[in-house]
Amino acid sequence: MQASWLMLIPLFPGLGAILNGVFGRRFFSKKTIHTIACGAALLSFIVSVFAFYQLIQLPHEERVITFKAYDWLTAGAIRLPGGERASLAVPVEFQLDPLSAIMILVVTGVGSLIHIYSTGYMWEEPGYHRYFSYLNLFMFAMLILVLGSSFLLLFVGWEGVGLCSYLLIGFYADRHSAANAGKKAFLVNRIGDLGFLIGMMLIFVEFGSLRFQDVFPQIVSGHYPLNAPILVAIALALLVGVTGKSAQIPLYVWLPDAMEGPTPVSALIHAATMVTAGVYLIARCNALYQMAPTAMFVVGLIGALTALFAATIGMAQFDIKRVLAYSTVSQLGYMVMATGVGAFAAGIFHLMTHAFFKALLFLGSGSIIHAIHHQQDMRYMGGLRKYMPVTFWTFAVATLAISGIPPFSGFFSKDEILWQAFASPYGHRLFWFLGTLAAGITSFYMFRLLFMTFYGEERFDEHTREHLHESPRNMTIPLQILAILAIIAGIFGIPHVLQVGPLRAFRAIHLEHFLEPAIYKIPFAPPHETVHASASLELGLMALSVIIALIGIVVAYFLYIKRPELPARITEGLGDIYTLVYNKYFVDEIYMALVVRPLLAFADFLAWFDRTIIDGVVNGSAMLTRLTSQLIGRFDQGVVDGLVNGAARGVGQVGATLRRTQSGLVQNYVLGALALALVFLTFYFVVL
Repeated sequence: MQASWLMLIPLFPGLGAILNGVFGRRFFSKKTIHTIACGAALLSFIVSVFAFYQLIQLPHEERVITFKAYDWLTAGAIRLPGGERASLAVPVEFQLDPLSAIMILVVTGVGSLIHIYSTGYMWEEPGYHRYFSYLNLFMFAMLILVLGSSFLLLFVGWEGVGLCSYLLIGFYADRHSAANAGKKAFLVNRIGDLGFLIGMMLIFVEFGSLRFQDVFPQIVSGHYPLNAPILVAIALALLVGVTGKSAQIPLYVWLPDAMEGPTPVSALIHAATMVTAGVYLIARCNALYQMAPTAMFVVGLIGALTALFAATIGMAQFDIKRVLAYSTVSQLGYMVMATGVGAFAAGIFHLMTHAFFKALLFLGSGSIIHAIHHQQDMRYMGGLRKYMPVTFWTFAVATLAISGIPPFSGFFSKDEILWQAFASPYGHRLFWFLGTLAAGITSFYMFRLLFMTFYGEERFDEHTREHLHESPRNMTIPLQILAILAIIAGIFGIPHVLQVGPLRAFRAIHLEHFLEPAIYKIPFAPPHETVHASASLELGLMALSVIIALIGIVVAYFLYIKRPELPARITEGLGDIYTLVYNKYFVDEIYMALVVRPLLAFADFLAWFDRTIIDGVVNGSAMLTRLTSQLIGRFDQGVVDGLVNGAARGVGQVGATLRRTQSGLVQNYVLGALALALVFLTFYFVVL
């Protein structure tokens, strides 16, 4: 099915970015600026809802809508290494299927709420037009990414969100920390993008096309065996890009620093756009990864390790946004782990629920920071629930959701991932153990954040207390909408084991069923035996995960409400272990010592080599050239010119001498003739 209105989804925020970016500073008021930006985001959301409606009208297995705008890149026959010839033809073509439909609803829906929230949060900030222009541009790039029908168009959006992250993280460019954070995000993602480019080149070389509908059918055609080396190589190359964009080990280090941007930007990056791009890429390439189980195991292992590693760091942080940043890294680990065990639908489901409760957490933290004069250290908060009731209750909902407490949405999506890690033929007990442990730690540090911020002793000064107030409605209404979504979104993923009685009605809207047309079914036996998945086992593991989460909450309550003096004693007793975790395992310092400084030293060496050796050679050559030129000049003047001038003088003297013989006197000529005759006669008689 063809539908030209698909292009309107990214077009509206793209136009908003242009209008505010070009005309906003000189010609538009603040109200006009945010009206254009928010209107563009909302129009994009409305068209996305319409697109979703059109999609579900199609038969279940035929749910694909495309629109080809124009031919973009075309090249003649290219000879591939195998001798075949392929034509590179990449159109600007948009593809809507169940996977991209979920993504555009999340991006435009959550993005619109963040736009509205920003009208209150950023009202007093300079660069208002620039901020909303970047925000619209961010949505435009993300929508190109998820709607593109080829790897190359996806890569355009991929690079676009990377650019926008640099612009928005470094929005406060006059702050050294923000400028460095923007550069760090940009450079680290370039490392990941190199892997993406290598994978994309291998795809074209192997399959002769970059369009999804040309590549994936070839992968599952039966021509390639499981774990074919080329498929594993492509999958691992793309995984490098995923670790950069979705902040996984070892390229996660940029995301915690992304908090240097405005808080709504953190919400947009961490919840709805950039960091979900890597998870989307793996889900989109599910055919490739299912055919490369070795690569899938690496994906699952990286996701599980990242989930636990980032969660442990979150326990020891005091900056409210930094805690949430590490929680994002951890939750992204869950999503990546889900795709690594073949639970692509579960990963996308958690992406959706996480977008709701993580956007709510970041916007809630922004409401707090806005109220207490941009203070972000939780040690200077406390007792805020009575001053900010809407922020408190919505924040509490999000905390319960991310902690996996039923019936909030996070429970359903996280539990599905843990169950698939345990029972999937691609899963592993280690993944389940690491994920379950991370779930308990998550509930602990999130309730630690909640208790330190909203409960206990008020640790702010009197001036702050006098000016404390709830945020304006243009900030609290988005919080309330996101809280509702964080509560009810779980209905789209109620586990099959719980779909009994009235809950059977939710089978029709189960996300796994909806995503089936976008998930390839590989007609080969899985590499591992399927775990016997009994209902009692699933219910038991579900109960265990809830118990572990509740234990984390109880421990946080005991330490930060009942005995608030204990955390200081515990951290003092842990000594170097606490120092290690508090300093984020010194990963940034290790990278600085092993990567950044050696590269800078190498750059300094090259600069010195250029100044000393290259410039010396160049300057020496110039000096030698000057000396040679001087010698040649002197030779020219002394020898060449001397010979030429001497010859001229000799000719002149000869001419002057000969000129004397041409006096015009007849007697002289007669005398000369007689003398010459005398000479000849003498020579004749004497010599001869």
